This record gives sequence, C-alpha cells and structure tokens, in this order.
Amino acid sequence: MSDLLNLRAVWGNRPLLSVGVSVLLQDETGRVLLQRRGDDGRWGTPGGGLNPGEDFLTAAHRELFEETGLRCPDLRLLPLAQGLVSGPDFHHRYPNGHEVYMVGARAHGHLTAAALAGAQPDDSGETLDLRWFPLDALPELSSNTNRASLTVLRARAGLAGLPLQPVPSPPPVGSHLLALRRLVGPQPLFAPGANVLITDDAGRLLLLRHAGTGLWTLPGGSLEPGESFEACARREAHEETGLTVAALEPLALSAGAAYRFTYPHGDVVDYVSVLYRAHGWTGPLTPQPEEVLETGWFGAADLPRPEDLSGALIRDHVGVWRDSLAAQQGGQPA
Repeated sequence: MSDLLNLRAVWGNRPLLSVGVSVLLQDETGRVLLQRRGDDGRWGTPGGGLNPGEDFLTAAHRELFEETGLRCPDLRLLPLAQGLVSGPDFHHRYPNGHEVYMVGARAHGHLTAAALAGAQPDDSGETLDLRWFPLDALPELSSNTNRASLTVLRARAGLAGLPLQPVPSPPPVGSHLLALRRLVGPQPLFAPGANVLITDDAGRLLLLRHAGTGLWTLPGGSLEPGESFEACARREAHEETGLTVAALEPLALSAGAAYRFTYPHGDVVDYVSVLYRAHGWTGPLTPQPEEVLETGWFGAADLPRPEDLSGALIRDHVGVWRDSLAAQQGGQPA
C-alpha cells in the first residue's frame, strides 16, 4: 500500500485504483483461512497490493507470509473467469477516508488445519487474529472484495453466493492516469488495463500504429476508477477503432517487471493487463486520429518485427494469438 500512500499526498482521499491479490486458503475439511484486520476489526482473506515489478503470484506468496507467517507450496492463481477482480462493486473506503477501487486477481491453495499453529504474522498490526471458518458459517466480512472471493469458494461447495454491499456510483470516465501524471510527473505508476485480439474473416489480427510511439500495438488502454477489465476492453476498442466487439474471452493476465514501459516523453508505467479475444464485432473501422497513425490486418507470417511492436506486453500478447493460431492449425508453425 506504500505507493498508494505516497500518491495520497497529492491526490487526497479521492478514489485510486489499488492493484492487489487475494489469497484463498482452504484446509482439508474445506474451511477457509480468514484474517481479522487491524484497520476495521472485520474479517477477510490475506492479501494486499503489488509492489512495483511484482507479478500476482509472487505478491500472493509475499502477502501471505507477511500477514500470517505461513507458506503455501500449491498456491496458484485461479482461472481468469473466477480470479479477476475489477468493477464498480469493488469500491472500498478505509476508516481513514481513503477510497480505492480494488483491481487484480485471486490465488488459491491448501494448508492443513494444523499449519495454523505455526502462524507468525508480522508486527505491522494488519493481522489481529487468524482462524479457519466453514464456508457456511462466516464472520462479518470486510469489503465486497472478500464477499466476492468467498462466493467463488462457496459456489465450488454448492452454496449460495454472498450478497454484496451497496457502493457509490463510480466517477464518470475521464483520464485518470493523465490526471495523476499532472501531479506526480514521470515516476512509475501502475496502469491496469486491457487489450483485445480482434480478427477479420480471414483470421488476420488487427494492429494499430500508435501516434505517440510510432510502434504497432493492440486495441486497448487503461482502466478508469470503477471500470471492469472487460468494460475497459470494450470501451478502448471502440474509441480506438470504431468497432463494437461482441463476446469477449479473457486469455491472459500480465504483470511484473517485464512489463514496465517508458514512453518517448519519459513517463513510466507498470502495465497490468488482461488480454481478451473478441468473438465477433460490428461497425466500420474508423481509427481514432489523435492516437492512431494507421491500422493493419496481419497474418502470422507478416506481423511487424518484434522491435516494431510496442514493448514486451504487446509482443507477448501477439505471441498468445500466434500460438493459438498454430494450435488451431494442428501445431504447425504459422
């Protein structure tokens, strides 16, 4: 949370995007490990914010150890359909008045009930107590993030979901990242967002040459406070291309040191991105003139050179498309 606290000095209590991970641990009977929090006295799963350069699984292991003193060898990120956290329901106001929209992922693992005897939370005061709870006898929970996470586990056990608490309406879509930039300058900022694989009837991939970098990229961009990853993907695809995408399938979640990007004017971002595949689209291709120099439909054999793609994130996202195309063709190189 330290990076968010640094931003508070210039941003005040207004909503910020908090990129983090929740850790869902179950024992051999299916009970879930919950932490009584030091800030509001309520219960929730272990977890917390990513540090710059961390991926979600690394952060999950670190936060689990810091808050409980425990290590979980089989900790894994949940599949994206169950594991993504984003959207207006995940607004949270801390007792000190700071407001955030939680975005990120969920990790899941197992420990024996007896492992709790070796728990040793750090001395930060974040953890007041640790206990195992049956999924059908949960205590008072802190935040919708925890309610939604425990709903995932309850659904696996055939139990009904937990109702979410009402939240304020999100702010209107604006330019959140640019507004932060005006206050903090070029320092690294997390940039959670989404990119979209859009293909034509011939199976070619749509790429855009970005006006700010001169490099080829995928349709996509940054989340606004209260926006879900999927809503961001739809909005950015329409703004940049004029196309309205139909069904969206999440394919990959990317974060970590490899995805830091420095723009030509010096601004630095740590990308946190969900890659979606669009299953169908409508509308004429009308690229946004302020951001897009040109568009192109590319087959796997005529993609731009790696150095002409906009950084490691876009190279890896295009690689996901290329690999899926090869798999569809029976494993033969495209």
